[in-house]
Amino acid sequence: METRPYFVLGDLLANCLAGLLVGAAMAALFGPGWNMIVAMFVGMALGMVLCLPVALPLGALFGAMEVMVPVMTTGMVAGMVVSMNASTAPVSLGGGAELGVYCGLGTLAACYVANIWIRGRASRWTS
Repeated sequence: METRPYFVLGDLLANCLAGLLVGAAMAALFGPGWNMIVAMFVGMALGMVLCLPVALPLGALFGAMEVMVPVMTTGMVAGMVVSMNASTAPVSLGGGAELGVYCGLGTLAACYVANIWIRGRASRWTS
């Protein structure tokens, strides 16, 4: 993953936007009448689909793989978390969007940490 500020800010923008979009959509779609397990799977799938319009144009600006992997993971995580939360109690659009942004930031941090860890291990294998 890139570490130059332009690309890091692009990753932040893409993941926050994806999380906001998915979180608000899941809060609007799911309610307490849904089974939690069903909501989790449906939310995960819909989250990935909703992230495509975010990932494709921003991938052209900030790098396809650098944006696509964290954004699609954000879609899965935010879709699962917000839909499961909404299936237990009503969630407002703003609350779902906020939770989605938090999921996006957490997913991006996890992707950066995983990248550092994998590169450290790969240097031992390839040298």
